[in-house]
Amino acid sequence: MLIGYGALASAHKYFFGLTELSVNPNSQTIEVIHQFTAHDLENAIAEQKQEHFSPEHPKYDLYIKNYFDKHFQLDVNKKKIELTWVGLELIKGKVIIYQEASFKNKLAGLVVKNDLLVDTYTKQVNTVNYQDSVLKGSLTFTESNRIAIIEKH
Repeated sequence: MLIGYGALASAHKYFFGLTELSVNPNSQTIEVIHQFTAHDLENAIAEQKQEHFSPEHPKYDLYIKNYFDKHFQLDVNKKKIELTWVGLELIKGKVIIYQEASFKNKLAGLVVKNDLLVDTYTKQVNTVNYQDSVLKGSLTFTESNRIAIIEKH
């Protein structure tokens, strides 16, 4: 009976991810920080790879990097921005992922493609907060809304 209770206690109704997207004018980079619930991300990758996946896995960072490379993309002027993998941290049940790229533009017109976890969790909601010296706002991504453009206000 305790085993069943533990499984219920770890389950949750809300599936969400948060991404912070900001332009650093000093380094002329776009900085991307993602925060996701670790077990949601691990379950999605385990399902995709058909193998047990946890922080002890020898390819933990690589699998997460590959997953994010496939499911999160930024385009400007119809060209993909190549995001450099900076690394990840595991903090209190969250995976925090850091990426960056050279970027000399403003965010207006940037196309954001974000379908992180929406194929695994149909109720997944991903929020991208963005900021540069002119614009500040948020975009919301779901199973039915996977692409958005940052508009001039």
